[in-house]
Amino acid sequence: MANLRLCYLQISNSLCTEPWYAGKGSRFYHGSWKTVSNRKKIGQPIERPVGWSGSCIVHCCSTSSTTSAGEATEQVFLEDRSSIEEKEEQFEYLASEFGWKVRRLAENRDEMREVAQIQAEAFHTPVALFDDLFFEFFKAEVLSGLLYKLKNSPPDRYACLVAEPAAERKLVGIVDVTALRDEDVLQHLAGADEYLYISGIARLTISYNNRRRKIGSALLKACDVLSHLWGFECLALRAYEDDMGARKLYTNAGYKVVSSDPQWVTWIGRKRRVLMIKRSDMLD
Repeated sequence: MANLRLCYLQISNSLCTEPWYAGKGSRFYHGSWKTVSNRKKIGQPIERPVGWSGSCIVHCCSTSSTTSAGEATEQVFLEDRSSIEEKEEQFEYLASEFGWKVRRLAENRDEMREVAQIQAEAFHTPVALFDDLFFEFFKAEVLSGLLYKLKNSPPDRYACLVAEPAAERKLVGIVDVTALRDEDVLQHLAGADEYLYISGIARLTISYNNRRRKIGSALLKACDVLSHLWGFECLALRAYEDDMGARKLYTNAGYKVVSSDPQWVTWIGRKRRVLMIKRSDMLD
């Protein structure tokens, strides 16, 4: 149990950046659309809202130690963040496609719990004994990781986006967007010093079967819009090499395969992935 707990900690901490794990059941792994269902009723909301507040985190120096240059830098920092917030506040939804609307995660604990539920359903690997207990523990870890990222990330470095039907307020899909500087990716992005990484995609089993796959297209469209607002030219994601359905989805969204995992990863029981990138066509 101790080893499994450590594994869960690693998984929950890597959600929203780049999950490395795979397993059985209904889920979405590195670009492979699978379905997940509501395992249990979402817990009651906690009264005090917690999460991203739309404001940046700035550590100010004391008056005696602050130089004029430092003050000027801080002022520019604040102005840049203010500009980003004003752009995002102009509209509630980042994308409205195929009957789905995508927005940024609300800053209340009730919705965060719902997101944690969906992601836990997507990434939890069932165990033979005490599965319900481990699932609840895993869900708590996922929620803790989400709260940490929302609290400690500037508003233009990380975002959790959620999709819902156009006619109702019900979460049906999730995607995480994180600004990263991984050299393994940057070597394929000439002239870029960072990029937006798309990960942690999950969706619920829903009754809209005739257009369920369009949720992914709507989420990717929202990621494009976010890259425009944040001023990022490049986006990247990973998909399983043999998942042609997911790769077709990403290809239609403008992503191209630039590399793949080495063959030896299959020797340790992992599936090979491909790295896919795109350059945003939405920048001014």
